Amino acid sequence: MIVIFDWDGTLCDSVEQIVQAMQAAAEACDLPVPEAAAVRHIIGLSLVTAMPLLFPGSTAAQQEAMQVAYASSYQALDPGPARLHEGALETLEWLRSAGFELAVATGKSRRGLDRVLKGLGMETYFQSTRCADETRSKPHPMMLEEILAARGKTVHNALMVGDSAYDLDMAQRIGMASVGVTFGVHSREQLAHHHPVALIDRLEALRSVPQLAAQASTG
Repeated sequence: MIVIFDWDGTLCDSVEQIVQAMQAAAEACDLPVPEAAAVRHIIGLSLVTAMPLLFPGSTAAQQEAMQVAYASSYQALDPGPARLHEGALETLEWLRSAGFELAVATGKSRRGLDRVLKGLGMETYFQSTRCADETRSKPHPMMLEEILAARGKTVHNALMVGDSAYDLDMAQRIGMASVGVTFGVHSREQLAHHHPVALIDRLEALRSVPQLAAQASTG
């Protein structure tokens, strides 16, 4: 079985850094500075998809400038190696030891994900990773389909774990089971709308999700 994780807000405690970087970029580009709640709502989408939502009425040139400014602002705010959520590494280690394959499906760019994984020394941790600039943006399920194809898995042998409705929506669209984490960008009610098999308040609780516990006990 393969367990596919979102990155920002699910494994990585990076939401506030994203909010601050987006607000700084908007100011630098002379665009209206979005409220924190508005930025949080689009986390998980590709930048190409997110910019028109955050800045309605902006031109294509302004949106392109914002993407560049955001990337620069995010790195400027980067304190060093990314900070994982409490229990993230221990949970990943447990999954690995139980024989699960691991993957990442993220709204980050390939450059951004590779940079944070390298900083954490986790370049080879995941068997497959897909980024928003390589495929269609969430909630379209293409990145999940590509991960499954690359690893020779079916939707019935996979689980998506994410903190946003976009994560759970893309899994639901192809009949893949999902788990919502409640400490990220979207509310418990928003996540529940997409019928996850579980909603968890801490990553260690993945051990008790039936689909994972059953395989771990027989592995």
